[in-house]
Amino acid sequence: MPHLIKHNPVLLNEAVNALNIKDNGIYIDCTFGSGGHARMILNRLSSEGQLYAIDRDPQAIEASKCINDNDPRLTIIHGCFSRISSYMEERQLIGRIDGILLDLGLSSGQINNADRGFSFWNDGPLDMRMDPTQSLSAAAWLFNATEHDITVVLKNYGEERFARRIARAIIKRRNNCPITRTKELVEVITSLCPKKFIKKHPARRSFQAIRIFINNELTELRKGLEGSLKCLRSSGRLSVISFHSLEDRLVKSFIRHQSRCCFVSDTNGYLINEHRNSGIFIGAGGGLLKAIGKIKPSRMEIAMNHRARSAILRTAERTEHVIPS
Repeated sequence: MPHLIKHNPVLLNEAVNALNIKDNGIYIDCTFGSGGHARMILNRLSSEGQLYAIDRDPQAIEASKCINDNDPRLTIIHGCFSRISSYMEERQLIGRIDGILLDLGLSSGQINNADRGFSFWNDGPLDMRMDPTQSLSAAAWLFNATEHDITVVLKNYGEERFARRIARAIIKRRNNCPITRTKELVEVITSLCPKKFIKKHPARRSFQAIRIFINNELTELRKGLEGSLKCLRSSGRLSVISFHSLEDRLVKSFIRHQSRCCFVSDTNGYLINEHRNSGIFIGAGGGLLKAIGKIKPSRMEIAMNHRARSAILRTAERTEHVIPS
C-alpha cells in the first residue's frame, strides 16, 4: 500500500476555512497532491457530504487510495483540473458545488523526488512532467527547441532577465552533448548569471519557466477557473493558493473581471456576459463573482516552511445561479 509523503500544505487552515464548509456540502479539491486539504475537508463533512479530488499525477492518485479505500465520501478523479466542468457534468453536478479549492504549488513528494526532475537542488532526470505519461519531457523539449523558443519561455514564464543569454548557452551545450540531467541544466545557468544580480538560486526562474511550459500550467489554470464558474452554486466559494506572480496575476485578474463584467440583455430578457461569450446566463445584478479577500502566510508559517514565503490565497464567492441557455 503506498504512503503519502509528508507534506505541509501552505495556508492549510486559511484555505479550507475560506470555503465556508457546510457539513453536508459538495466540494472539489482540484489539486489532491499529498491529501492535506482533502483530509481537513473530510474532517468537516458529515456522512452526507461529498468531496471530489482531482490530480493528474499518477503517483498522487496511487497514494490517494490510503484515504479513498476507507472513505465513501471521497471520489478520486485522475485528470487535469482544467476539465472540472466536464467531470461535474458527467456526474450531473453543474451548479451544485459548494466550494472549490486549488493549491497551485508542487507537493513535497514531487520536489523531493529527484527522479521527477522538478528540483534544481537535487540531481535527477530532466523530466518535469506532472503526468509522466505525457510525451514531452523538459529534456526532450530542450533538445529540439530553437534559441528563440527557449528565450521566449524563460522570459514569459520565468521573467528571467538573462533569458537570451541562458538560451544561447543551452544551445551551445546541447550541440556537444544533450542536456538530460537537472544538474547539467543548473551548471549551464549558474555559469552565466552574475552573482550580484541574484538573490535566490540562479536556476529558480528557469526551472519554473520550463515546468510551466511543459505542463501548460497557465492555460490549465485559466480553463480551471472558467470551469469553476459553471460548477459553483450561488454563494459557493472558490479558494486559490498561488505561488508566483504569473499565477497570482491571472487569478486576481479573473476574479476582478468576473466581478466587474458588463452584461447586455438577450432576446429572452436574461443578462448575458457580453465580453466572454460564455453562454452562461445570469439573473439581474452584478458580476458572477464577489471577491472575499487575500491572505498571505504568517511570519511563523514562513519560518517553519520557507516554501510558504511567496504564497497568496485569494477567495471569491459565486453571486448568481447558472441558468441553462
